[in-house]
Amino acid sequence: MDAAILAAGKGTRMGPLTCSVPKVLLKVANKPILGHILERLIDVGIDRIFVIVHQGKEQIEEYLKTFEDVVVVSQDGAHGTADAVRCLEKYVVDRFIVVNGDILFEPEDIKPALEREEKYLIALKKVEKPAEFGIVDVEGNFVRKIVEKPADNVSGFVNAGIYVFSPPIFDYLKMTPKSLRGEYEITTTLQMMIENGEKIGWFELLGKWIDIGRPWDLLDANEMLLREMKTSVEGYVEVGAHLKGQIEIGDGTLIRSGAYIEGPVKIGKDCTIGPNCYIRPSTSIGDRVYIGNGVEIKNSIIGDDTRIGHLSYVGDSVIGKGCNFGAGTKVANLRHDGKNIKVMLKGELVDTGRRKLGVIMGDHVHTGINTSINTGVMISPGSTTLPGEVVMRNR
Repeated sequence: MDAAILAAGKGTRMGPLTCSVPKVLLKVANKPILGHILERLIDVGIDRIFVIVHQGKEQIEEYLKTFEDVVVVSQDGAHGTADAVRCLEKYVVDRFIVVNGDILFEPEDIKPALEREEKYLIALKKVEKPAEFGIVDVEGNFVRKIVEKPADNVSGFVNAGIYVFSPPIFDYLKMTPKSLRGEYEITTTLQMMIENGEKIGWFELLGKWIDIGRPWDLLDANEMLLREMKTSVEGYVEVGAHLKGQIEIGDGTLIRSGAYIEGPVKIGKDCTIGPNCYIRPSTSIGDRVYIGNGVEIKNSIIGDDTRIGHLSYVGDSVIGKGCNFGAGTKVANLRHDGKNIKVMLKGELVDTGRRKLGVIMGDHVHTGINTSINTGVMISPGSTTLPGEVVMRNR
C-alpha cells in the first residue's frame, strides 16, 4: 500500500520556530517531525511514501535524500489539504493512506486499518477537549458528520489526521468548494461525500497520539518520544559525572565531571556538557551544543549549535539553532499564581493549558548576561537582549 504525508504548510502557528524551516522539519527528540512519521509508516510495511510539499520544498528534498522509496510531490501553492491530496491522482491506483505532517501516532494503531475492506476510513481519537479539534460524530461503524472546531462538543471523537482513501475520491476532490478559511479542506470533501451517500468508516487510535499544532506541543511530543528511547552512550563520560535513567549520548560528545543527567535525556553529537551542570528529564539537546558550568535545563528542546553560558536556567522551553545565552540568563516557567500560562500567538492571547512554559526562541538569538525572560515569551530569530534586561513580552 502507498502512503502520503501532507507536508506543504509552513506552520504559521508555530511562532518564531518556522521562520527558517518548514514545520515538518522542526526537531523533536533530535529528529525532524517528518522523520518520525516516515519511520512509523515504514514500520507498518508501507511500500511507497509520497511527501507533498510546497513551503520549504528544497529543505525537505535535501532531508529526504537519505530515505528510499520516498517520492516528493509538489503542490502548486498552499491551497489546503484537499488540494494536496489531489496531487496524488496520477501516482496512486489503489487504496492509499494519507497522514497529516504534524502528528505522532503509534504504528500498531493503524495496522488494523490496512486490513479492512472499506473504501474510505478516518482515524479518530478521544481527547479531553474535543472542541479544539475537528469533531467527528459517528453512528455505528460509519461517520455521520464532521464539524471543524465547533463551539459545542458533538462527541468525544476528534479527527486524528489519518485517512485511508480509494481512487474514486479524486472525483469528489475536484468538486470540493473552498472553506470559510479560503482553502480546499479534506474535511469538506468527506462531509460532501457523506451527504452524497458515501459510507465513511472509522477506526479509533488507542495508543499515544499528539497533534503538533502549536510550539508547546513540541514539548509533549518530545516527552513521548524520549520515553521510547533506549540508553546508548557513544561519547566520553568523565569520572565524576553521574548518569541516571534512560540516556542517549552521541558520538564525539564530552560529559564533564560533576554533570548530573537524569533521564530520559537525549544528547546529540560533538557536544560539551558541564562541568557541574544538571540536565533534568524530558530534555533533548541537539548536535554541537555547549552547556556551561552551573547550568540547569529541564524538560526542554535545545537546537543544534546553541551555547548556554554558565549559571543559566532553562525550563519547559523550545530553543532554536545557533542561540547564545549570556552567563546568568534565566527563563521563568511558572506564574506566581499557578494559573495556566497564556501566550500571544498571531495577535491572539492563547491559553496553552500548561502551568509550566518557558520561552519559545527562534534561531540565532543572543541574550546578554543576566537576562531574565518571562513565562510564555516568544523571541524572533536573530534578536538580542541587553545585559540585565527583563523580557516580559514577545519580540
